[in-house]
Amino acid sequence: MKVTNLKLTGLLAGIVLSFCSFGAFAAESHMAQSLKHAEAAAKATDAKVIAEHAETAKSHVTIAEEHLKAGATSLDAAIEHGKQGHADLAKKSAEEAVTHLKAAQ
Repeated sequence: MKVTNLKLTGLLAGIVLSFCSFGAFAAESHMAQSLKHAEAAAKATDAKVIAEHAETAKSHVTIAEEHLKAGATSLDAAIEHGKQGHADLAKKSAEEAVTHLKAAQ
């Protein structure tokens, strides 16, 4: 019974991660998800459960880092376009930065 619960938990975690990766905006932020799973890992006593939660937490951190890097790139583009007087392009780049920064939260 315990192995079945672990397999079910792993399957559900995989499904949840799949859905989170398809959209830029998840119901709960990547950092919140990461913290939630890290806390669950810290409270767990079974080594496999700890590893599963730690893997899930790390994947959310990785996604958040990617969005932060993309946000910084978009901000650099907004700065460059703004300095060149290209308001429309600067605004578009700034909007892209907002999207990535929100997704990273």
